[in-house]
Amino acid sequence: MMKFISFLATVLLTAHFATAQNSTFDRQGHRGGRGLMPENTIPAMRKAQDLGMTTLEMDVLVSQDKQVLLSHDPYMSADFVLTPDGQPIKKADEQKHRLYALPYAEIRRYDVGSQGNSKFPRQQKLRTYKPLLAEVIDSAETYARLKKLPAPRYNIETKSMPEGDGKLHPAPAEFVKLLLAVVKAKGIASRATIQSFDPRTLELVHQADPTPHTALLVMNTQGLAANLKRLSFRPTIYSPHSQLVNADLVQACHKEGLQIIPWTVNDAEGIQRLIQLQVDGIITDYPDLFATLPKP
Repeated sequence: MMKFISFLATVLLTAHFATAQNSTFDRQGHRGGRGLMPENTIPAMRKAQDLGMTTLEMDVLVSQDKQVLLSHDPYMSADFVLTPDGQPIKKADEQKHRLYALPYAEIRRYDVGSQGNSKFPRQQKLRTYKPLLAEVIDSAETYARLKKLPAPRYNIETKSMPEGDGKLHPAPAEFVKLLLAVVKAKGIASRATIQSFDPRTLELVHQADPTPHTALLVMNTQGLAANLKRLSFRPTIYSPHSQLVNADLVQACHKEGLQIIPWTVNDAEGIQRLIQLQVDGIITDYPDLFATLPKP
């Protein structure tokens, strides 16, 4: 009997890992895969495509002249950005380089890849810039056709918070209008997810266009029910920090008809744990980790 139980456990475990290899399991490169390439850049997105990511995960903000661009931070980060003349940025001076105070033509002159990021020693160093969302989509679509890869999905996070309105980014209504205009113009609404920690932007997306999926990002310990009450509708995806995920949460999400896609999982053991719990996808800084999973 014990041998049979052990055999059954092995079969089930292999099946879970097989799920992570198939097209229904959502493999996402966080900020393109910043463990390997400069974050939120076209080279990062292309690397993620090369490594078989189902979805390109990214953050967006808005420039002074109302251009939607990729960036996690609302300013130029001292961790990895060089000024247009090649100088490092001091931590104390980051706020002098706010994106919402700069026209995009000036933002594009900053180098976000040559210095590298000490937090990610495997990250390739190369000169690159913060691209427009429209440019990223054009690049990813063209690259997929050229390489005969599946058309990518896009997981786009609105980097907004109430205290940043009018200072670090537009108020939610304008932010969502600008974002959806790009998504619609590029014809990717059916392959797009809009995610946010800010329920305000998700509400506006849902009201404006039900086509894109929505994902509620969560890093608090209030629990599923309390977090869902922050929205007037059910999002497509519940996206908690990986340390919040256990079997009960996965089952509760599935019972509510929600996908659960945790972030940011940067070790093979963590990925394996979550796959065994039967999450619907995983967001990681290291897209190459999926290749280390047991083969079906």
